Amino acid sequence: IGLRQAEAGTAVTPDEAVVIADRIGYPVLVRPSFVLGGRGMMIVYSDEELRKYISEAADVSPDRPILVDRFLEGAVEIDVDCISDGETSVVGAIMQHIEQAGIHSGDSACVIPAPSLSDDITAQIMKGAKDLARELEVIGLMNIQFAVKDEELYVIEVNPRASRTVPFVSKSIGVQLAKLAAQVMVGKTLKELGFTEEVLPKHYCVKEAVFPWPKFPGIDIVLGPEMKSTGEVMGIDDDLGMAYAKAQISAFNPLPTEGNVFFSVNDRDKPESIAIAKELIDLGFTIYSTGGTYKLFKSEGIPVERLYKLAEQKRPNVMDMMKNRKIDFVINTPSGHEARADEITIRSGAVSNKISHCTNLSAAIASVRAIRSLKEQELTVTPLQDRL
Repeated sequence: IGLRQAEAGTAVTPDEAVVIADRIGYPVLVRPSFVLGGRGMMIVYSDEELRKYISEAADVSPDRPILVDRFLEGAVEIDVDCISDGETSVVGAIMQHIEQAGIHSGDSACVIPAPSLSDDITAQIMKGAKDLARELEVIGLMNIQFAVKDEELYVIEVNPRASRTVPFVSKSIGVQLAKLAAQVMVGKTLKELGFTEEVLPKHYCVKEAVFPWPKFPGIDIVLGPEMKSTGEVMGIDDDLGMAYAKAQISAFNPLPTEGNVFFSVNDRDKPESIAIAKELIDLGFTIYSTGGTYKLFKSEGIPVERLYKLAEQKRPNVMDMMKNRKIDFVINTPSGHEARADEITIRSGAVSNKISHCTNLSAAIASVRAIRSLKEQELTVTPLQDRL
């Protein structure tokens, strides 16, 4: 039906996987066949990483091949819930993920309506969803995940079933999608049920994942292709930043409006981190950093205080400051798959000390926007019924 997919292949040996990866180009997303919740999935950046993954992490055989897909780095991921009766198809909602593609959709925050998609991409998504419903002969609900990279639309996966996002979409648009789907599946039409056109809410709805980190002290809290969340919450407001702030409050990760930020990012994230740091300074925060991040901010003229790395065994370090309640927000992105011990200690320390935190820059950008909204506006609460 003319929808693009990222190039891909299947392999049963390390050599076959390397040939596919070299053909389609790194980074690649690798995963075992027949998995749920992204179990065992990984983004790899080199032949060496790929061979290690297959030898250590995967049970590979001719009956259980490894899937190797080109990873659309930097893409925006989109979730779509759609309902069809075989004749009429209606898109429940187009949800734009906050985190970039590569983080499991169940762990990523998302927004209705999509705040930054062009009209052309939105039209392509609507058409693609309805074409897929028709071709797959869906009667009931269907979930699709798309990716948008350089204004090109790709389909990631299609599931002809209800998705975990259906309750969130239903509350956002004021339509009981699961109830309608059950009626469609026993023979009613959407025309009979009076649901034939999309509903676009006038407010922003943000879904955020809830994680069990406090139950597992010392665990690394970095997000990736493997799903780790155990629940979801929702924030609604006319302002996108405030809706995101409400979602963070509900997800036990309330954002500060003043204080000290510990900011340490990997080399890939350093260029994008500069604008975030400048905005935090503009909002009145004091930034603390170590090593390369400290040097970068200093060279860019950003006011920054230096802390020692944990491995340097000098004081003060960030753990001292977190325990003494002198850090209010932690932005720390991982250096790679083999996360260094001090990184894991810092991220788990943020959880154990109940300090707001981000482990990727997409969430950091959304958090800074939310902090600005919290500082400039009054947080209000409105009954859901009054918005629908």
